[in-house]
Amino acid sequence: MRLVTLKSAAPDGRLAVLSADHRRALPVDDLYPTLQAALDEWNVALSRLGKRAALLSGGRCEAAVPFEAGAAAAPLPRSYQWLDGSAFQSHGDLMAKVFHIDNPQSDRPLMYQGMSHQFLSGTDDVELPSEADGIDFEGEFGVITDEVPMGVGVAAAAAHIKLLVQINDWSLRTLAPIEMKTGFGWIQAKPACSVAPIAVTPEELGGGWANERVALPLNVWWNGARFGAANGAAMRFSFAELIAHAARSRRLCAGTVIGSGTVSNDNFRDIGSSCIAERRAIELLDEGAPRTQYMRFGDTVRMEASGADGKAPFGVIEQRVVAPRLAAVR
Repeated sequence: MRLVTLKSAAPDGRLAVLSADHRRALPVDDLYPTLQAALDEWNVALSRLGKRAALLSGGRCEAAVPFEAGAAAAPLPRSYQWLDGSAFQSHGDLMAKVFHIDNPQSDRPLMYQGMSHQFLSGTDDVELPSEADGIDFEGEFGVITDEVPMGVGVAAAAAHIKLLVQINDWSLRTLAPIEMKTGFGWIQAKPACSVAPIAVTPEELGGGWANERVALPLNVWWNGARFGAANGAAMRFSFAELIAHAARSRRLCAGTVIGSGTVSNDNFRDIGSSCIAERRAIELLDEGAPRTQYMRFGDTVRMEASGADGKAPFGVIEQRVVAPRLAAVR
């Protein structure tokens, strides 16, 4: 099943099921006004929403509307919790080597709790404060859970993965090391993430969902030029392991979003990267200094996972970075 949230006057949008060809959406707000409402009783909602999806598939829905990505908000515009991992060993090893730090990768996943009260759509312009902040994109995959009990084991955690999403976890690289030195974590360095328009149930990916990993390439273009196509299958820690780690000492509420961290593969010199920082790190190793600059206002980024059929199961993230439209309030 494919779910989208249509933009509306309400901050959490209007839930709809999406056709297999991504051309028609059927609003289901008479059942569940928002995706969060459906997640709160997912075992019941899955059946009810599935029946509407079947009607849409059969072409028997006069209430269906044409679907355009620009009409979609993030699938979950606001979440109770956003937890981002760093589950790709190649990315962690590369960064540790370049910056001469003890590699924190161990038998415990790396994870931080980020901003969850706003997720941007995959098509809207992204306003950021300054080019001097080191604007970077980070292509990731993510999962959305139902309610997860505290202390859940890895095997049981897998059953709590209800939806899969594609994420651009924006980063401000100049600010990140400043905040890291405080030992408290990121605030300024991590603005709102963007999410591709379509959330899918795991079975929709077929073989592209394997071992609790999105085993698909994440194609990235920066200003129209190919930048990378790393595959999500290379996660050192699965999403089930990330969920179990997060729930070690607390219950996770329905609607928790957990990210994979920057998708990265060992052959990054050949396959490319999912963030600018990784490319700069490779340049530092190979050439003695980074030469690729971070994003400027007016730059665009496009991210699109590709399935075995060549289609994009999550739709596309395609955005432009712009200066703030309103003067800062002092």
